[in-house]
Amino acid sequence: MYSSRTYNKGKLMNFKVLRSLEIPVFCILLLAVIHSCQSPQQLEEKINGISLVASRDSILPGQVLPIKEIHANAVALMPFGFLEKLDSPHLKFNMERQWFGEREEGVRKSIRMLRTNKMKVMLKPQIWIWRGEFTGDIKMNSEADWKEFEKNYRNFILLYAQVAAEEKVDIFTLGTELYGFVHERQNFWSVLIADVRRIYKGQLTYAENWDKVEKVTFWRELDYVGVDAYFPLNSERSPEVEKLRSAWQSYKVKLEDLSHEVEQPILFTEYGYRNTDYATEYPWESSRETNSFNDDLQANALTALYEEFWKENWFAGGFLWKWHQDHENAGGLGNNQFTPQNKPAQEVVKKYYGNTLIN
Repeated sequence: MYSSRTYNKGKLMNFKVLRSLEIPVFCILLLAVIHSCQSPQQLEEKINGISLVASRDSILPGQVLPIKEIHANAVALMPFGFLEKLDSPHLKFNMERQWFGEREEGVRKSIRMLRTNKMKVMLKPQIWIWRGEFTGDIKMNSEADWKEFEKNYRNFILLYAQVAAEEKVDIFTLGTELYGFVHERQNFWSVLIADVRRIYKGQLTYAENWDKVEKVTFWRELDYVGVDAYFPLNSERSPEVEKLRSAWQSYKVKLEDLSHEVEQPILFTEYGYRNTDYATEYPWESSRETNSFNDDLQANALTALYEEFWKENWFAGGFLWKWHQDHENAGGLGNNQFTPQNKPAQEVVKKYYGNTLIN
């Protein structure tokens, strides 16, 4: 059943608005029935995305085929900028020494290849800090350093906003997991959103970490609430699907409430699990120290997520973390990292991405 607020073509339609216009209740109910009885072909597809790891080389046509075979219809591309440390204002990007897929030339070629293959594209610039420190903790030591960092970050984002505009990218992301920066410099972000809107006319989002998404103040200015969905679910070694579905309920209520409050659909800008024991306790954990393997848990965790979210009309879809260009040599049973490639989880993704329409 549809709720009073219905997601359709990227927006939420509130039937209470109709009531406020003194439209008779019978007409409102009739509209609701007509809307809910549309054939699935009339409704928009979910965003069934993968996050493509940048490579040293251009993506080839044959490397797009495995992505399409799991019924993915969208790909996130991630050009990177680099900081030496959390308080360094000197953001470096689009450098010759970066991998081809991380800089402008490679991004453009990847976009063109994906669009030729009828894939949607989300362009998602990200920052990497040496030694892997968390970007949400970025904090400058002085106003002068903040201004320098803002200038560099603006140049970084506007470069790729221009790429997104020229290459007709479907979704552009203003940043990834930068809550400290977002909180400290709110005026900067309001101006940046306006600047990007002048360049890029597509759909706009920002990707915030799961524990800070409700604190972001500018969701109404965007087109999606972007969530990097590494919510802790269960501390057991290998919980079953039903336990994981149960664990989602409190988070799910908060996300739906947020979606209705800001009148924007939720988009999982990242989601995924490793095939290790305890993978749902701290899903963001990427350490290579663990030597356990748990293919069942990775498959169960993805199943629970798809079952809970993919049928919701306030939920737009998401981008699986992550997918490697060289599919034949990626993942596999000897690999316990995030990719589902050549693991049982790949069939789970294929199954649920094969049913892409809003019910």
